[in-house]
Amino acid sequence: MQFTSEQHLDDGVLEREFTLGEIPGTLWTPGSAPAPLVLMAHNNGLPKAEPRLVARAMYTAARGYAVATIDAAGCGDRPRSAADERARADLRRAMQAGEPVDEILESFIGPLVENAAPEWQTTLDALLELPEIVGPVGYSGGWTALGIRLAVVEPRIVAAGFFAGGYVPRAQRDEARQVTIPLLFLLQWDDAGNPRQRALDLFDAFGSKEKTLHANLGGHTGTPWFELEDGCRFLDRHLK
Repeated sequence: MQFTSEQHLDDGVLEREFTLGEIPGTLWTPGSAPAPLVLMAHNNGLPKAEPRLVARAMYTAARGYAVATIDAAGCGDRPRSAADERARADLRRAMQAGEPVDEILESFIGPLVENAAPEWQTTLDALLELPEIVGPVGYSGGWTALGIRLAVVEPRIVAAGFFAGGYVPRAQRDEARQVTIPLLFLLQWDDAGNPRQRALDLFDAFGSKEKTLHANLGGHTGTPWFELEDGCRFLDRHLK
């Protein structure tokens, strides 16, 4: 892992950009160290510098956590394959025409999860070698499909906060039954791109004995700010 830049932010938070082979990432650490680690993932081709993700990361770091995110393949500045570009074009066409998009999303999101999970595990290996970071590890992010996969294959992750927005492929819906760590599941009740019943069915499928559903009125990007505070309280219970 090579750090390429650093910036001191408010509340004593240090923001550092890093590269790990071909993987670009950002790490936020609090003034107090060592700190437990929270992985924050994003999807839909968004960059790690996406403002909503950065705001969540800075807030969480100020609460005493190390927070890391990376650009998965096809996200941010990382190259997109011709197949990815075709899938995105097909998805846009189908959505504009009001046609079903499940099969397009299935063929697109599934391979992204398969490719991203090992990169996140490699990143986790490197992060936990840093003296300013300790376990346990939490996951928080809008990429629920990836979070499900990591919760199943990565024993170092002991708690997770999922945003219900975003398509979850059939494979990860099946894997949800194997997830047993504590969960906080956020649902925007009026998210047109995330059918409400599918999200409720996914919540029901999780095998965790401790799982909490927070549902709020509003669309995909309308999650109330107080949910971030509640999310940090959830992390406090399980990571500190």
